[in-house]
Amino acid sequence: MKSYDDKHIKNVAFVGSHHSGKTTLAETMLFEAGLIPRRGKTEDKNTVSDFHEIEKERQGSVFATPLHTEWRNYKINIIDTPGLDDFIGEVISAMRVSDTALMVINGQHGVEVGTEIIWDYIQRFHRPTVFVVNQIDADGVDFNKVYQSIVDLAGKNAVKIQYPYKTPDGKQAIIDVLKMKMYVFGPEGGKPEKHDIPDDQKAVAEELHNELVEKAAENDEELMELYFDKGTLTEDEMKLGIKKGMLNLELFPVFVVSALNNMGSGRLMGFIDNVAPAASEIPAEQTEEGDIVEPDPNAPAALFVYKTFYEPNVGKVSYFKVKAGTVKTGDKLLNVQTGETENLGQLYIVNGKKREPVDQLTAGDLGAVIKLKETETSHTLADPDKPVKFKPIQYPQPRLRKAVHAESKHDEEKLQEALKRIHSQDPTVVIQYDREMKQQLVGTQGELHLQIVDWLLKKEFGIKAEFTKPKVSYRETIQRPASASYRHKKQSGGAGQFGEVHLKIEPYYEGMPDPDSFPVRGKEEDELPWGGKLVFINSIVGGAIDARYLPSIKKGILEVMEAGPMTSSPVRDVRVIVYDGKMHPVDSNDISFKIAGSQAFKKAFLDAQPKLLEPIMEVEVKVPEDALGNVMTDLQGRRAVILGIDSAGKYQTIKAYVPLAEMYRYSTTLRSLTQGRGTFTSKFSSYEPVPANIQEELIKQHQKEQEEQ
Repeated sequence: MKSYDDKHIKNVAFVGSHHSGKTTLAETMLFEAGLIPRRGKTEDKNTVSDFHEIEKERQGSVFATPLHTEWRNYKINIIDTPGLDDFIGEVISAMRVSDTALMVINGQHGVEVGTEIIWDYIQRFHRPTVFVVNQIDADGVDFNKVYQSIVDLAGKNAVKIQYPYKTPDGKQAIIDVLKMKMYVFGPEGGKPEKHDIPDDQKAVAEELHNELVEKAAENDEELMELYFDKGTLTEDEMKLGIKKGMLNLELFPVFVVSALNNMGSGRLMGFIDNVAPAASEIPAEQTEEGDIVEPDPNAPAALFVYKTFYEPNVGKVSYFKVKAGTVKTGDKLLNVQTGETENLGQLYIVNGKKREPVDQLTAGDLGAVIKLKETETSHTLADPDKPVKFKPIQYPQPRLRKAVHAESKHDEEKLQEALKRIHSQDPTVVIQYDREMKQQLVGTQGELHLQIVDWLLKKEFGIKAEFTKPKVSYRETIQRPASASYRHKKQSGGAGQFGEVHLKIEPYYEGMPDPDSFPVRGKEEDELPWGGKLVFINSIVGGAIDARYLPSIKKGILEVMEAGPMTSSPVRDVRVIVYDGKMHPVDSNDISFKIAGSQAFKKAFLDAQPKLLEPIMEVEVKVPEDALGNVMTDLQGRRAVILGIDSAGKYQTIKAYVPLAEMYRYSTTLRSLTQGRGTFTSKFSSYEPVPANIQEELIKQHQKEQEEQ
C-alpha cells in the first residue's frame, strides 16, 4: 500500500446498536474497494472483522477491530466496534483515535438503546458524526419514522443527504440531495445507474437540497455571503460548509444504505473521502501538561496506544495512532509512562487478523506493532529527545463485581496471570484483590461481559473458574462507654505469666475533648488501615503498670480491632483509656499484657452496645422517564435513601445513597427494568449503621461459619 499524508487519511469508527449492520457495512466497503474478492457474512463466520473464535461462536462483534481500505486516493481506516453496552470499552478506545463516528442505524428499528448510549460517548469525545440508516430495502422500513428518531436523538442538526425510494418497476433507489441525482440498484446491488430525480420527487428533493444549502452556509461567513448573493451554493461550496458544520458538531449528515445487498456503500465512501474531516482537520490533542501536539508529519514522533490484543501464536499486538511525526520500522521510542525504550520492530497496517507490513506510518495514521515489552493501552511512545505524554483513556467503572477463584487450587497462580492478561486486553475488566476479605474480585460491565471473561479463561487459558457473590467489608464500632478489666495469670513450672489491665472504651469522634475524669499522661492517635481511628490514652498513675508494657497492651487491642468480636470485621473509631492494672516483679512480660489488654478490650467492647457499620455507595441512576417509577420502587426495596431527581430531556437522573450489600447484580436488574436504556455510576460514600434485624442475621451467619470451620 502506498504512503498517505494526513490530509488523505480518514479514521472512522463504525458504531451503533447491536445488529445494526456495522460489520456487514465494513465488509461491503472492503469488497467495493477491491481489498477482498468476496463478501463474508456473520452467519457464515467468515467476515474480515469478526475473526475471533468467540465472535464466530456468538455471530457478533465482541472486540473493536481495525480495518482499512482505499478509495479514490484516500485511505479510510475503519474501526468496527461491538454494539452491546457490555463492550463499551471497545467503543471508547475506538472513539479516542477516530476522526469521525459513523453511527449505523437499523432501518427496521430506528434509534435503539445502544444508539442512545453510544451517542452520549460521541458527545463526550466531540466527534463529527455521520448517521447511516441501514437495511433500507427490508420489508416495512419507514424511513421518515427512522429519521425522526435520529432528530429526536441529535436534534435538528441531523440533515438528510439521502433518502430511499422505490422506482415504479420496484427497484431500490437512493435519492441524493447533495448531488441531486437518483441512484438505481439492481437486485445484486453494486454499481448503480445514475438517473435524474423523477418528477414525483423533484419538489421533495429540491426542498431538502435547499435546507442542506442553508445548513451548509450557516457554518462559514464567506459561504453565507455567497448564499445571500447567489441564492444557492455549488456542490463544492456545500461540501466545504458541510465539513465545517461537522467539525463544529452543528451538522450531522444522514445517509442510507443496504450493507447486505451492497447498495449505497460506494457513495458513502466517496462522502467520507471528500467531506468527512481528515486526521489533520480535527482539533489537535492536548498532552497531560496542556501542550498542543499538531499532527505534523515532520515533527518529533509521538504515538498513542489505544488497544492491546493477544493473538495465539503471535503474542501481544499493540494498536496505535501516530499523533505526530513519522514512525519507521526499527525506530526506538520512549515509553513515557514506564521510562523504558521500546523497539518498534516491524510496523503493520491491519485488516482484521491479516497484517500487512509497511516501512513507515505518518501523523494521523493507524497501525500496529507486535511484542512491545512494557507498553499497555493508553501509553504514549515518543521521541526520547522530545517526549510528550497524552492523556489516558477514561473507562467506565465496573457495574458488576464478583469474587473469582480457580476450581483447582493448582490453577490459582495461573488464574492471576490470566486475569492480568485479560485486563491488559480489556481495561474495563478490573482485577482487584481484597486483602481484608481475602478474595480475588473481577469487575465487568455486566453479566455478558463476565461470560466473555469466563470463556477466555476456559478456552484460551484452560482454567475453570468459579464466580461467586463477593463478601461485603463491614466495620464494627461502639455506641456507649464501657469499662472492663482482665487478669492474665499462667503458671507452668518455670517463669510464669502475669498481667492485669483495667480500661475504659468510648465511641470516638473528630474533635473529641480529652477525658476530664482521668489524667492524660500520654496520648496516641492511630489512623487505621481500614479507616477510622484508635485513640490510645495512658492514664496510669502510681506505677501500677510499667510504661514499657503499654505498647504491648495497645498491640493486643489492635489485634482484636483487626478482627472484631461480633463478625470478625475491623473495629474503628474507638478511644481506649488504660487507667489501672497490676504487674508482677518476676512473671510480668510483654505477652502477658498483650493478652490482658486484648481480653479486657473484648469484654468492654461487647458491653458498649456494639454496632455493625456497612459501606454506603453514592449512586446516580440515569433512566428514561417512563421507567422512573419502577426504578424508584426497586431502589427503595434496596434500602436506598433518595436524595433527589434531576431532569435532562427524556431522561431522569436519580441520586441516592444505597448500601453496597444491596447493589449486587443491580446492573442486570436495571437493564431489565429499563429495557437496557438505564445506566448508573456508583462510588463509596461512608460507613453507616446496619439496621438491627440485619445486624442480628449477620452475627448469626458469622457464628454459623465459625462453627463450620
